[in-house]
Amino acid sequence: MIRLVVADDHPIVRAGLVALFSLEDDFEVVAEAGTPDAAVEAAERENPDVVLMDLQFGANENATGADATRRIRALDAPPYVLILTNYDSDSDILGAVEAGASGYLLKDAPPHELTAAVRAAAAGESALAPVIATRLLNRLRAPRVSLSSREIDVLQLVAAGRSNSEVAASLFISETTVKSHLAHIFTKLGVASRTAAVSAARERGILR
Repeated sequence: MIRLVVADDHPIVRAGLVALFSLEDDFEVVAEAGTPDAAVEAAERENPDVVLMDLQFGANENATGADATRRIRALDAPPYVLILTNYDSDSDILGAVEAGASGYLLKDAPPHELTAAVRAAAAGESALAPVIATRLLNRLRAPRVSLSSREIDVLQLVAAGRSNSEVAASLFISETTVKSHLAHIFTKLGVASRTAAVSAARERGILR
């Protein structure tokens, strides 16, 4: 029996997932969570095999599914975490994988693909949606346009309208370091301005 925690801020999504897994003989949903903190608490309390984790929770939540994933994977006996989300940008995928997620699926995946992915995660295998696997392979094949996770952090804040000094304060780095990151970003993307960098990153799926 695969013990499962379902973490999503939408009750109707959680209800649908619980109903789906109730149709399978080898799954037991042991807890539901509507916030990242609740997901971590449930993972620690219930000792599940897999946590099915959304990436973006409500607007009032500062933490993300990636943050919760990192905390869950740091537990003494950590369950595997499988991301189930609507988002497929490079920053989302890389953030989740770097946080320790075993797999990454999109919410438009067919039910049989989702249940198979959870079984794979429970067995310690990776489970990536085809579009996600393709995206990661493309990053490996085209490293010249691949931004580091820190460069993506900088560019996300720039896209949100933050100044260099505000970016530096948010990431606890110097303004000189921010300028250095931006110079590398401009070179990699073949652009000459902050606005063009954000636009190019969105066109290539690096930013949402």
